[in-house]
Amino acid sequence: MIDKNILKTCHGEGFKEDDVFEAYKIFFGTLVSEPRIKIINSLRKKEKNVSELIEELEMDQTAISHNLSRLKKCGFVYGSRDGKFVYYALNEATVRPLMDLIDKHMQKHCIHILKELKEKSEKSKSEIFSHSP
Repeated sequence: MIDKNILKTCHGEGFKEDDVFEAYKIFFGTLVSEPRIKIINSLRKKEKNVSELIEELEMDQTAISHNLSRLKKCGFVYGSRDGKFVYYALNEATVRPLMDLIDKHMQKHCIHILKELKEKSEKSKSEIFSHSP
């Protein structure tokens, strides 16, 4: 069920309930990208310009800029110009608490998935080596 306040706002803008689900898909789709998650986590430490993100994340300028554009569009980050550089910062009001909540959830409910993947990987490696001549 969608929150009444969101529905009220969307209806006021001429959108239907199905449109709200599309917005949810866009929002969660933003978090599906590993490069965007890396950018978000980098900006959790401090604001940075594109050059700093390129160096830290070892990604090319096009990828950084493309992903920052999506993050800005969805309100995850903000950019502010300082001379010739644009510095990007995390949306402290909403995204930082969201990421903190995600971290807590993952720690409690998702780390076991990593353990299972690691065990499967180790098992596969041992099976490969046990069948070697």
